[in-house]
Amino acid sequence: MSRHRKAALIPVSAAVACVTALAGVPAFADDGGDASKLSAQQLADDAKKELLDAKSLHLLLRNNSTGPADAQSPAVLDLVLDRDGNCAGSLKMGTGGAYGGTVELVKRGDELWMKPDTTFWKSQVEGGAGELAAQLFKGRYVRGNANDGMLKSLGDTCDLSAFQAQLNSGPSGAPPEKLTKGKPTKVDGTDVVPVSGRNDGSDVVLFITAKDPHRLVRATQKNGDLNTTMTLTGYNRPVPTATPSKDESVDVSKLQNLSPKATPPQAVAPDQGMW
Repeated sequence: MSRHRKAALIPVSAAVACVTALAGVPAFADDGGDASKLSAQQLADDAKKELLDAKSLHLLLRNNSTGPADAQSPAVLDLVLDRDGNCAGSLKMGTGGAYGGTVELVKRGDELWMKPDTTFWKSQVEGGAGELAAQLFKGRYVRGNANDGMLKSLGDTCDLSAFQAQLNSGPSGAPPEKLTKGKPTKVDGTDVVPVSGRNDGSDVVLFITAKDPHRLVRATQKNGDLNTTMTLTGYNRPVPTATPSKDESVDVSKLQNLSPKATPPQAVAPDQGMW
């Protein structure tokens, strides 16, 4: 059986690179909540604090980059996650018109469920291993301990605390250039103030709510063919508690028994330079 090809999933901890303009921002005195009286840096400071204080988030990450068709590249990560490592959501693979399949994720405590569709198994696993896995699981969830080697990388994707720790540690490399506040606009009906800057050669725009509390609701980053959008909603809303039933699940040992070399898709952190 062919060796499993590691799927380049985007872990939440990597998404922090999209908001590095918030890292290392000093604290400012209370301004009364009026965004019109705040500088771009002060808005970024408030947004950083709200992100660090969040107990849970809904993160939607879209890779709109142009280029040749590539079923191995992540296109959309849609995940609700919290500080306790619970999460629920999905990931879609394939850019440039290619479709590499989707995988649904659910994690509660130390238990993790993943349900790849047939296309995902076939496109992300080399040779006949993906075909065999698709036939064996037939749309059911693979269930196991999120801390073991088979599922740990996917479990790490659900760690909001890791995301916040990276944000709080400050930027790696050169600090972002000076931020500029733009004219008020709207994001999904919410009044926001765009804050623009450059970071490691990329153009970054942070859309921060005009009303107090000032929260980051969207961040875009562009650099050549790279075009990524991250939307953050659901601050402090609980992660759904529903988990797949036993009838919907297959123990991860079934995958191990399929082949000693067969492993489920793993989350591989992309180079921070891609942002």
